[in-house]
Order: sequence, then C-alpha cells, then structure tokens
Amino acid sequence: MKRIFLLIATNLAVLLVASIVMSILGVNTSTMGGLLVFAAIFGFGGAFISLAISKWMAKKAMGCEVITTPRDSTERWLVETVARQAQQAGIKMPEVAVYQSPEMNAFATGPSKDNSLVAVSTGLLYGMSQDEIEAVLAHEVSHVANGDMVTLTLIQGVVNTFVIFAARVVAGIINNFVSSNDEEGEGLGMFAYMAVVFVLDMLFGILASIIVAYFSRIREYRADEGAARLAGKHKMIAALERLRQGPESTAMPAQMSAFGINGKRSMAEMMMSHPPLEKRIAALQAR
Repeated sequence: MKRIFLLIATNLAVLLVASIVMSILGVNTSTMGGLLVFAAIFGFGGAFISLAISKWMAKKAMGCEVITTPRDSTERWLVETVARQAQQAGIKMPEVAVYQSPEMNAFATGPSKDNSLVAVSTGLLYGMSQDEIEAVLAHEVSHVANGDMVTLTLIQGVVNTFVIFAARVVAGIINNFVSSNDEEGEGLGMFAYMAVVFVLDMLFGILASIIVAYFSRIREYRADEGAARLAGKHKMIAALERLRQGPESTAMPAQMSAFGINGKRSMAEMMMSHPPLEKRIAALQAR
C-alpha cells in the first residue's frame, strides 16, 4: 500500500508541476508546436521529478535503513568497501543502506553522481560470500559513476514525449478522418477521442518500453565491466553465478529494479531491463 501511495503521490506532483509550467508558458495544445511542448513538459517532467525524489522514494518504498554509524563489523565493512570503491571511481561517497528482503538483490539510485544511495538486501548480505558482495557493491557504484540514473532519465523523457505526442497526433488524424466521412462532421466525440488516445498511449508505451529496456541492458553490461575493474572479474562472475542459482527478483518496484543487480525475468528478452545472467557471465568471461 505504501508503494501505491507513493506512486499516486508522484503522479499527482507531476500533474501539478506540469500544469503550472503550462499555465506560465501559455501553452496552446491545439497547435502542433503547442502539443509538442505539452508532450515534452509531461514527458520530461515526470522523468525528472522521479529522478529528483528517487533517493527519498527508495528509502520509503523499500524501508531502507541508512548506515550512519556502523553497528557491527558487517556494516563497517559495507561502508568501508563502498567508500574505497567510490574513491576509485572518482565519485562522492554514496549513502549506504540495508533493507529487509529475503531475495538477493541490491540497487543504486539518486539524482546525481555526488548524491546517491547504494542499498543491499539482507538476503544478499547473508546469502553471498564477502567477495561476491564486494562485486555487487562495485556494480552499483559503477552505475553511479557511469551516470546511469541521469542517462536513463533522459532516455525515458524522450520516449515519454514521443508517446504523448504521437498518440495525440494519430488520434487527431483518426478524428479528422471520421469527421470528414460523417454527415454531421462531429468526429469521434470527446469520450471516443479520449479512448483512442488511451489505447494509443498503451501501444506506443509498449514500443517505448522496449527502447528503454534495450538501453538498460547495455548499461548493465557496462556496470558489470566496471565491477570487474573495481573488484575483480572473477568476483563479479561468482556473484552472477550465485544470482543465477536463486529465484528472480520480484520484491523491488520497477523504477528501482532497473538499477538492481538482479532484474525480473521475461519470456521476451527485449522486454527485460537486465540481460540474462548467462549472457552477462559470458560477456565477462570474454573480456
């Protein structure tokens, strides 16, 4: 319920901010230029608002406990390992957190390289060896160092804009066609037009998600390579082998699972945010 509430609150914030910006700019959506501005405001607005509050959302949604003062040797080792890797990668020290989950997973998030969070699950913390955990941490630190959060936000903003713009252009064309063949020239009508826009949003959204997933998979290979440099190739391969023996990730929300070490599996690879673990292992072995 907490995650649903946070999702609704985020969407309401996007609508509020976008509406204010459109009002200030005096955007007229009846023109192609106005429609494009409208699409860009909502497309990029939602993506960047999600990025800006990503750390706060992650802490609330996953129940992350940020380690401010290590309580034991395990937490001390976690903080020291991330600090060393962050220094090697040339980024500011991320916040380090632990969240309660039986599945072996971890994620990184945050609005910038110097304002980030690296979190690990209790399942990973107690289900992997220290070498394997070190590799997972290096993978997440590499996500931060590569600027993957910002990059994926920009890509998401572009495809969101395309979906919003294209759906309404195509719906307008359909409406004009119906109007020209209708004796009364009334077109689809408000409710029918909105229904067509909704269906087109869904169809174009599927295409957009395929594009985003493609870039996400490329980003995972790069983070694996970064982990191999920071922690060692054999440690990273061992961590991926360990993940392959366990179940798929299901507990993490989509906006965070994209930056997790272990993604959700799918019948169609093109819909996956992470490449299959077998391919990731093979890519590291070939380095």
